[in-house]
Amino acid sequence: MQYNEVIIKLKSLKNPEAVKGMERFGINPKNNFGIRVTTLREFAKEIGKDHDLALKLWESGIHDARMLAAHIDDPKLVTEEQMEKWANSFDSWDVCDNCCMHLFYKTQFAYEKIVEWSKHEKEFVKRAGFTLIASLSIHDKKSDDKIFEEFLQIIKRESTDERNYVKKAVNWALRQIGKRNWNLNKRAINIAREIKKIESKSASWIASDAIRELTGEKVEHRLNKKKK
Repeated sequence: MQYNEVIIKLKSLKNPEAVKGMERFGINPKNNFGIRVTTLREFAKEIGKDHDLALKLWESGIHDARMLAAHIDDPKLVTEEQMEKWANSFDSWDVCDNCCMHLFYKTQFAYEKIVEWSKHEKEFVKRAGFTLIASLSIHDKKSDDKIFEEFLQIIKRESTDERNYVKKAVNWALRQIGKRNWNLNKRAINIAREIKKIESKSASWIASDAIRELTGEKVEHRLNKKKK
């Protein structure tokens, strides 16, 4: 499918009322057509993988086109330069998470970017580092626990960042590591308890919320099922 065809299709799906609803959830309304994520996913399946088209869609600056780009890009063709460029132009948490959860975690640079981005000055780039941790905690079934134990130290280090979209991602990363297996569950809870002792509102919230979930019956049931 050609770039112009995709843009015409996206414009035909505009929903100004949906944009207002998204804004209430902290999603940037600028250049936003208000297209539902499920609709974009279906459109992505229709298009198929197309790296060059993904790059053009990102350059358009249209919120929905950038969301779509992450779904149709080929992770094998994504370069480190592209990841840096896209991450530094994130202007909304949903675009950030969409890129990390559907594209960036599949690239060869994912673990490297976690280390770099987790200490970045920009709020959404830093969020991307922790969203990648959460994504890999879910999808990477082969990596050793040691890698995720190292991520727990990064989480502790950055737990005092008071910025809303950072602290929520730090919390998310901590909870997802703790849901991988019983070993990481115990380690994540221990780190959360260490974080709770830090004099910081952000750290206190991150730790309390994580402990509540990771010690709950739902996670216990899930981990016992995994063990079997």
